[in-house]
Amino acid sequence: MQLVDSHCHLDAPRFDPDRGAVLERAAAAGVAALVVPAVTAASWPALRQACALPGPLLRRPAYGLHPMFLAEHRPEHLQALGDWLERERPCAVGECGLDFFVEGLDADVQRRYFLAQLQLARDLGLPVIVHARRALDEVIHTLRRVGGLSGVVHSFSGSQEQARQLWDSGFLLGLGGPVTYPRANRLRTLAARMPLDYLLLETDAPDQPDSAIRGQRNAPERLPVIASVIAGLRGQPLDEVAAQTTRNAQRLFGLPAL
Repeated sequence: MQLVDSHCHLDAPRFDPDRGAVLERAAAAGVAALVVPAVTAASWPALRQACALPGPLLRRPAYGLHPMFLAEHRPEHLQALGDWLERERPCAVGECGLDFFVEGLDADVQRRYFLAQLQLARDLGLPVIVHARRALDEVIHTLRRVGGLSGVVHSFSGSQEQARQLWDSGFLLGLGGPVTYPRANRLRTLAARMPLDYLLLETDAPDQPDSAIRGQRNAPERLPVIASVIAGLRGQPLDEVAAQTTRNAQRLFGLPAL
C-alpha cells in the first residue's frame, strides 16, 4: 500500500522525543506521505523544519491559523500568512475554520480569520484544510460565498446532506479514528456509502486515536487501521480504498507520484 495521511500534526510537541522513529514506523506500515497542517503563526518555522528533516515519507506542509488557538492569533498574522504562503508555496492553506464547540472562542473573530484565509487560498490557487466543529452549515455557506475554492473538511462528522453539499462544491471529506468506533453509526454509514472519489484518510495524530488505542497518543502508523475499517464497511478490497484515496490526495494537494 501507498497510503497518504492527509492530516497529521507531525510538528506537535508530543512527537519531539521520537519524531524520527514515528516516521520510520509509519513508512513500515505502508504510509508514503503526510500532509502536515499548522495551527499558529509561531508554529510555522518548526513545522517547516519537521517536514524537511531527513528520513522516510514525503512530507508536505500547510500553513494557517486554527480557530481553537484564537488567543494566539493577531491581525498582523494574516499579512504574515500571505507572505509565508507566497514564499513557501505549501500544498494547502490550513488548518483554518470555525469551532463553535469550545467555549470562550469569539465566533465573530473566528469568522474574520476564516474568511481572510479562504480569500488567500482562492487568490493563490491553493486548497484549504478546514476545521468545522458544530459549525458545518456556516462553513458550507462561507465556502460557497467565497467561491473558487477546493479543499477538504477534515474529521468530518456531519450528515449525509451536509456531505453532499460539500461534494457539490468540490470538497473532499477527511475520515480518521472516529470511524473505527462501533457506536459511530452515522459516520460509519457515510463511510460505507459515500463516493470514494471524495474520501481522504487521516489520523489527526497525535489526537483522535482509533478504537484500539483509545486514550493513547495517535501516530500516522495507525492509518492502515483506518483504511481497513473503511474497506470493511464498504465491502471493498483494502488495496482499492488505499489506491483511490491516495489518488484523491495527490489530486487535491498536488503531490507527486509515490
